[in-house]
This record gives sequence, structure tokens and C-alpha cells, in this order.
Amino acid sequence: MTEDDPIDEISDIEARIEALAAIAERCRKYILASKIAIGGGTALLLVTILGLLGLGQTAALGSIALVLGGIVSLGSNVSTLRQTDEAISAAEARRSALIGSIDLRVVADTPLKLV
Repeated sequence: MTEDDPIDEISDIEARIEALAAIAERCRKYILASKIAIGGGTALLLVTILGLLGLGQTAALGSIALVLGGIVSLGSNVSTLRQTDEAISAAEARRSALIGSIDLRVVADTPLKLV
């Protein structure tokens, strides 16, 4: 890539921004699923502890595993989302700088006519 042709670099940056946006959207979906897992696991644990449905120790262990897995997944995806958002911001700033450095020229100097 040469500095004489920023249009190719802008195209590459836009493709990278689209890929990063897809990653960010996937992280948001996993974050939502993690929150649901934490809530569901907590509810199941409370039901098990209170003995409302006669569930045993296996359900209690499963609910604890669900809560812990949800917490781990949530933390991981929140971190990835933050990094991805920072990368998107940096790419957008670079794209704006490249667009600003292009020597734009006027195509036509004809005045506009209002109808």
C-alpha cells in the first residue's frame, strides 16, 4: 500500500470496520446470553435452596455452574467488546484523516438553479 493512493487504504479500513462491527454485534449477543444464564442459574439455585420443586443436589450444582459460566462469559465478552469498540474508533479516525488528506476537486462550477 502506498501513500500516494489513500483510496485503497480507505477501502481496506472500511472493510476492517465492517468486520469489527460484526465482532462487536456477536459480543453483544453473547453478553445477553450470559446475563440470561446468570439470571436463570440464580433463579434455579434459589428454587433448589428453598426446596420449592423438590430438586436435588444435582440441580444446585448445575445452577452454580450455570452462574459461574455466565459470569466468565460475560467478563470475557465485555472485555472483547471494549477492545473492539476502541479498534473501531481508531479505524474511523484513521479513515477520517485519510479522507481529509485527499485533494478534492470541484467537478463543475455551474450555479444551481432553483425550480
